[in-house]
Amino acid sequence: MSTSTAATASTSPYTTPAFWERLWRQSGIHFVVFFIIAYVIYGSQPQPGAPADELAAFYDGHRTRILIAAVFAGMAVLNLLWFAAAIRTALADAGRGGWGAAASASSAVLGALVLLLVTVSAALAYSIAGSGNDTVTSGLNDFSWACVVLSSFPRAMLIMAAAFGLWRAALISNTLFAVGVAAVLLVLLGSTTWMSDGFWAPHGAYSRFVSPIIGLVWALVVSRVLLSQTPATRTGW
Repeated sequence: MSTSTAATASTSPYTTPAFWERLWRQSGIHFVVFFIIAYVIYGSQPQPGAPADELAAFYDGHRTRILIAAVFAGMAVLNLLWFAAAIRTALADAGRGGWGAAASASSAVLGALVLLLVTVSAALAYSIAGSGNDTVTSGLNDFSWACVVLSSFPRAMLIMAAAFGLWRAALISNTLFAVGVAAVLLVLLGSTTWMSDGFWAPHGAYSRFVSPIIGLVWALVVSRVLLSQTPATRTGW
């Protein structure tokens, strides 16, 4: 009985290193899907300096929705970290482990920052916004917007690590490398969105839509590149 079970397990495609490596290389796509779901469910967060009644209406009035979004955001972070691990492995196979290490480091910082943002929003929705402490609620809401702007740095580093690493490993063309460099610069511009209102504000269109979309599209591009490569034979997965 045990011999038969072991034989079945050894021949199952789900127990092979190639299956797991391909799964991790798909995690960039999974990250994008979970991020979009979380973003849509979460809704439009009040801007910095919003009045107390608007903050209460959002965080306390949409508590369940925000907490559900937190779960999907957490899943997005998990897949982001696996995605960076797949990038590092692919670059290490190509002899560019330094850029792979940069991808791992930047994804860890970005993941921690996203979890911090999720924690702040979940805490506000769970109890803080409903406690009547308007000063704390307003301060944490403004803090989360500042974190969104500053997240431009680890996002840009992750894009740069993948772009330069894959290019140096001859896994992408010069044209795609140029696109990656442009994406790095455009995402870095998001760190300057400190206007009080309008397109270039922390809650403006560039910070909320343009910069994140650039990062998501690049994640899909890199996932496609990784999936097009033949995984190396290894037991590490």
